[in-house]
Amino acid sequence: MATHRRSWGREGVFSDPVPYLALRERQLGALDFAASRAGWELPVCFGVLRRRLEAEFGGPGTRRFIKVLRLLEGASLLDLTRAVERALELGAADADAVRLILEPARERPVGRFCLDGRPHRKLVGVPAPDRTP
Repeated sequence: MATHRRSWGREGVFSDPVPYLALRERQLGALDFAASRAGWELPVCFGVLRRRLEAEFGGPGTRRFIKVLRLLEGASLLDLTRAVERALELGAADADAVRLILEPARERPVGRFCLDGRPHRKLVGVPAPDRTP
């Protein structure tokens, strides 16, 4: 089930196209003409990526492009744009390549584990494992 903003006011129609991308993956022809996409302006790199995918794969290229757009379900448009631009620079125009570029950018460093203020834990010893067969 999708959850997204709605307008209940008069002539207050707006929609977020991201929740509809899974549906568009099955209805490829509706991608360009869907009401949910009205007014959705994507950066130029997305058009370049789509043209490359469709030139290389034909109809399945559109499905691959939608898979890239579906990465917006868990990433911001800015982060995804950077990942698409990098993938195009590398010549790796594919949803999996974009995802692999995107994932490290979203990772946050883990803080260092510190025993300061926990002197009782410094006394705990862990014996070395027995490696004899």
